[in-house]
Amino acid sequence: MRVLIVGCGYVGLPLGTELVKQGHEVLGLRRSASTDEELKMAGITPLYADITLSDTLAALPTGFDWVVNCAASGGGGAEDYRRLYLTGNRNLIEWLAASPPKKFVYTSSTGVYGQNDGSLVKETSPTDPESETARVLVEAEKVLLEAARQKKLPAVILRVAGIYGPERGHLLKQYLKNEARIESKGERALNMIHRDDLIGVIIAALKSGRPGEIYNAVDDEPVSQRRFFEWLAGTLDKAMPPTATEDAGMNRKRGVTNKKVSNRKLKMELGYQFKYPNFRKGYTAELMRLEAAGELDIEPKIRENASRRLG
Repeated sequence: MRVLIVGCGYVGLPLGTELVKQGHEVLGLRRSASTDEELKMAGITPLYADITLSDTLAALPTGFDWVVNCAASGGGGAEDYRRLYLTGNRNLIEWLAASPPKKFVYTSSTGVYGQNDGSLVKETSPTDPESETARVLVEAEKVLLEAARQKKLPAVILRVAGIYGPERGHLLKQYLKNEARIESKGERALNMIHRDDLIGVIIAALKSGRPGEIYNAVDDEPVSQRRFFEWLAGTLDKAMPPTATEDAGMNRKRGVTNKKVSNRKLKMELGYQFKYPNFRKGYTAELMRLEAAGELDIEPKIRENASRRLG
């Protein structure tokens, strides 16, 4: 297959590397040529354009079998989100219209679910988030679903939970720096996915995802914030983080929600088997990686227990 990856960053670069290993021709789209060599070393052909500016897409080659849009904003407010996710996807739809791919996969976010009562949510659950950035993501999804309905673009949407893995894991980094805090009673549910599993899910969606469908890309086990830190503290033989009370108004401003996201549809329809089905497996692998890199000193007994978990 001839594959275009829009956004070759934390997810897109290793995704492209894996697709190259599987024998596909991969082209990677970035906004600048500053990391040209990084793509070439992975066997990915570099392309340069800004999807928020339709004119820059016109000069690019077409004729792709698969397209993945995993471009990330890197932060920013609602207007930044609107440019990248809403305008960007609209521009991609128009650009690809003359020669549509067989499959288009877009990585959205479980942030589109605004539920705050700890309930279980699935793909048919309401998407009415309070945060303005999440509302933009809902708009972007609607644009792609309408394009799929009109058969302009065979779009598949992945609602991705919090990504962790090599060099990423906000709560772990905070904990290791003794900066972590437990919010209130620590009951808020955390929904996660390891980067390696997200890459596997994207490939599964390219192969088997149905156009016009949405799949939650999240592991098997939502976990409360307190239980996550209890496991981490027990694994590393360190103290629990202190509690920091945060009022509900601040939570709403930050778009913090409390829900358990189901991956049942993903597993049933795409048949994906998780390499790291829960946070314990995934974070054990990350702790072992940090130790091997000399960035973390783990006691021998803890190392033995961690190795047993991975085994």
